[in-house]
Amino acid sequence: MSPKVTLQLLPGLRCLFDEPVQVKVSGLRAKQTVTVRARSADDRGVVFRSWATYRADSKGELDLDRDPSLGGSYAGVEPMGLLWSMKPDASHKRFQLNNSLNPHVVTFSVHGDEQGQALAEAMNERVLIGQGVCRLPVREGKIRGVLFTPPGEGPFPAVLDLYILGGGLSEKRASLLASRGFVVLTVVAHGYDDLPKNISEVHLDYVEEAIQFLKRQDKVGSKGVGVLTLSKTGDIALSAASYLPDVEAVVWINGCCANVLLPLHYKNTQLLPPLMVDLSKFVLTESGAGIGKYVMKNPQAEENRSTLIPIERAKARFLFVAAEDDLNWDSKTYMNILVERLRHHGKKDFECVSYPGAGHYLEPPYGPYCPSSFHAVVRMPVLWGGEPRSHAAAEVHLWKKIQEFFHTHLSCGAKQHGAKL
Repeated sequence: MSPKVTLQLLPGLRCLFDEPVQVKVSGLRAKQTVTVRARSADDRGVVFRSWATYRADSKGELDLDRDPSLGGSYAGVEPMGLLWSMKPDASHKRFQLNNSLNPHVVTFSVHGDEQGQALAEAMNERVLIGQGVCRLPVREGKIRGVLFTPPGEGPFPAVLDLYILGGGLSEKRASLLASRGFVVLTVVAHGYDDLPKNISEVHLDYVEEAIQFLKRQDKVGSKGVGVLTLSKTGDIALSAASYLPDVEAVVWINGCCANVLLPLHYKNTQLLPPLMVDLSKFVLTESGAGIGKYVMKNPQAEENRSTLIPIERAKARFLFVAAEDDLNWDSKTYMNILVERLRHHGKKDFECVSYPGAGHYLEPPYGPYCPSSFHAVVRMPVLWGGEPRSHAAAEVHLWKKIQEFFHTHLSCGAKQHGAKL
């Protein structure tokens, strides 16, 4: 490494996963062209990389907040481009950082040419759990998950994070949200710990048990709870708001307006039959990954109307979020059906946001964009959709929107925490 070249990460080498970092380089020759690289590995050891070419100014300095990439993994002024543009070394791999105790460690380096030795490097430790946040594994009754509680006396609003239905537990979204002033419980329904690997029906009793557990926590001050979802769990949350009394606010992200794939039960009674798929509409691409956007049967067809969720029964406030380039669900259409149904019943307690160019997996910002990965239901890789730059911008906007929405509609008399990144 060159003793003259310095790579700085501001405001520091350690930050929360959802916080931006400023990359600055000094000590270069005036107008020198260099390659800046980023490298990281996820929980499974899959390596992700990105690179971009830059030209130093007349003082031999670079500032990624100011200077445009001339080419590489992205082009133009993109201060966090090295993070969201990272790609896996292997095809169809999604960046997985599920345990909140494991930081996302990114090595930034500056090279005199594309293959040259590093002139300087710095390591950014991007942690998932903020200082003072308490992490408590939960194994009570049927609940299997992790509870995150912010530091301080509270009271705090409570959120149930239904990230995925089963097959694994992701703590990333829950721990980051707790770091922003919420008591958050993230749970799974099957395939984790001692839970069954497969289920043939979904029971709202499980969601109800999780909600009551949250409400019993000492620092919880909200009257009810918020529910944060993605994909299949979107319809579970809509059903919880429709049939259970303690759901105050729901964030529905790229889900369906009907009960999907599995029958829905509550108190030993079936509430809704499942909306099923038409696999003839599954499209296989040359990449080896499929497109499942239109495989769900039409929920508004007469024979499927019994699968539609009666959200007009709900007293909760809804935030509907649809990625317009979602290739996994026809999310925008499903959102429009939900809005039309609420309006038909004179309901106004909802708001919508849609993101052109965004794909299915809308997550906390600054992680690697995922165009395709293995789908546990179809047992093969699928395309998730989205254009990397637009998707990354959507995640930044949405993460702030989620915090503001829950702070507004889960008010509990505590001093309000402004959403921040």
